Amino acid sequence: MIEQMRKYAELVVRVGVNLQPGQPLVIGFGSRQVYPDQVPFARLLAQAAYDAGASYVHIDWGDEWWLRETVKRADLAILRQCAQWQVEWVERLAEMGAAYVAMPASDPALFAGIPRDRVEQAERAVREAFRLFDNQRTSDRYRWTLASAPTQAWADAVHPELPREDRLEALWRDILQASRATGEDPIADWEQHIANLKRRAAWLNDLKIHALHYRAPGTDLTIELAEGHYFEAAGHPDVKGFRFVANIPTEEVFTAPKKTGVNGTVASTMPLNHGGSLIEGIRLRFENGRIVEYSAEKGEEALKAIIEADEGSHYLGEVALVPVDSPIAQMNRIFYNTLFDENASCHLAIGRAYPLIEGGHELAHEDWEAHGLNDSLMHVDFMIGSADLDIDAVLQDGRTVPIFRKGRWASEA
Repeated sequence: MIEQMRKYAELVVRVGVNLQPGQPLVIGFGSRQVYPDQVPFARLLAQAAYDAGASYVHIDWGDEWWLRETVKRADLAILRQCAQWQVEWVERLAEMGAAYVAMPASDPALFAGIPRDRVEQAERAVREAFRLFDNQRTSDRYRWTLASAPTQAWADAVHPELPREDRLEALWRDILQASRATGEDPIADWEQHIANLKRRAAWLNDLKIHALHYRAPGTDLTIELAEGHYFEAAGHPDVKGFRFVANIPTEEVFTAPKKTGVNGTVASTMPLNHGGSLIEGIRLRFENGRIVEYSAEKGEEALKAIIEADEGSHYLGEVALVPVDSPIAQMNRIFYNTLFDENASCHLAIGRAYPLIEGGHELAHEDWEAHGLNDSLMHVDFMIGSADLDIDAVLQDGRTVPIFRKGRWASEA
């Protein structure tokens, strides 16, 4: 397995962030630090980066035990100060042209038993500190990718059927398979995969879609798309023209909804692990874009914290299409990790948009709303795909075209 892990590290460096000679690399930032179980892979990433000509590799080490105890017992005002100091260093590296890798792998029960208000304070401290950096990152000012490595706590959640000593290795196998990193040449495999996703995005763009209509048990939702929108997929350029892949794995094509153009109801189909809290059975109702009712069968307080974070977290920021026969969906496994679960299912994101409209990456944030784009501290994906999901596109000329039938693409385009 170690040889496949090396190939995976090379994939992350050369395709994920497309690191250039002389460029610094940051591994771990914000709330996504590198945990002890991830140290071996972080070292492989650093080695692959230096092999690619990196000028400097910075690893931001962390520990979930420490994080839980800090959220539970610390003076959170000091945590806020530390987050501000941390982002200063991250931004200095950004000024030097750094690329960024994060390895999301949080324990789904990390904050169980801790008062929700303390969890919210801690999360907000980090988000607010990193808001400007994240705005720049998601506007493609820097190249970045999310590509995970397992931790024991996460593996315990995904593989409870196995003896504990076998769970970490089993999750490693899952990650490598999901990330298309098990072949002889994962980089070549990814070039073909990117081309396939780009072809699908081009088909959607050629349709000139005005709105998408979703129908499934618990879901009857219409989403207008932002004017001038376009569908994107893996392998888009940063502002300097260098291609990168923001998520490894990725099976989605995605775009920006019109902030005020969402109406109806939607029900989630998979659990959402958000910041160490598990949320299940999400139901939302929208009027003119805004979430006006919400509930969850489990973790409703955590859902409330997401939606009530700010005004923008009452609106959607992303629409993403993923068929139920995607390779990750076919693994028939819940990962309790959005990086993987969102690539097994159609999903929506509460909060900040990606500026996927013509000229969107040049727009100042204060001009987003005038162009139908939503801004927020939050960007939280939740899964709504199933084998019962149908999606129709209402085109700009008024025609209706089937996009999904029974959770799968309705066209072979």
